[in-house]
Amino acid sequence: MTDEIFSAYLGRRKTASDAFVAGDVGPLHEVSTHCDPATILGPGGTVVAGADAVNTANADGAARLAGAERNDLETLHSGEEGDLAWWVGVQRSVVSVAGQDAAVPMDLRVTELYRREDGSWKLFHRHADPLKDS
Repeated sequence: MTDEIFSAYLGRRKTASDAFVAGDVGPLHEVSTHCDPATILGPGGTVVAGADAVNTANADGAARLAGAERNDLETLHSGEEGDLAWWVGVQRSVVSVAGQDAAVPMDLRVTELYRREDGSWKLFHRHADPLKDS
């Protein structure tokens, strides 16, 4: 098996992010781990631990979204070392939330950690919180 190139994975990760804000969790499940440990430190202050709980939380989150006018990922830095990799940046989105008439901005500071599992990169940690105006 050939190891997935991290830059190619980040392309798949962006596709998964676009699908998520459109209400489709499938691509995110494909790029995420299904093995512990896994965590989300969510923008609302939540802590989700365990791969099953993380994947359930992601499915629940996607179900609340109904599309995006915009979903941009601005990379501050990223890299890999051995079987671990990271991405740090800003996610700037304007999303439609189920049950709301108007789209809302969702600008987040994000740190994600990935590990290589059987030759493929998998997301195992995400920390996102609201971006404050400077």
